[in-house]
Amino acid sequence: MRIPDRLKKIAEFIDKDSVVLDIGCDHAYLPIYLAREGISPHVIACDINAGPVVRAKENVEDVELGDRIEIRHGDGLTVVSPGEVKSVVLAGMGGRLMIRILTDGADVLAKCEELIMQPQSEVDALRHFLQDNGWRIISEDMVAEEDKYYPMFKAVH
Repeated sequence: MRIPDRLKKIAEFIDKDSVVLDIGCDHAYLPIYLAREGISPHVIACDINAGPVVRAKENVEDVELGDRIEIRHGDGLTVVSPGEVKSVVLAGMGGRLMIRILTDGADVLAKCEELIMQPQSEVDALRHFLQDNGWRIISEDMVAEEDKYYPMFKAVH
């Protein structure tokens, strides 16, 4: 299974050996990559929609990584408990939606160490939110894929 360059770049931002939550996991390509490459010992992948959850479970079963990847159905940070994950990935959604997810999951967010984000829109609003809430962007990049640019960054407390 080949994953897109934009997802590989996200993987490069994640601290090795972190327990990762991938919000909006879609097909679970990123969690599978993180587990296969030994980047993360355990990945929790979630999606708010039932269809992607079913596809993600099938893909994880196909590559026999069910012992290292959990698929959960739910909305953002609500699928984990405070302290359960160190790294949170938000990709493929707008900045305002990311802000809502982070705000709604403030108790979980307080125990996370890093955010890896790839906003599709409203990047400035997301940057302001992070700054106003004690997060500092420490790495940034952009990937071009199929005539589209994907900005991404890593933020820490």
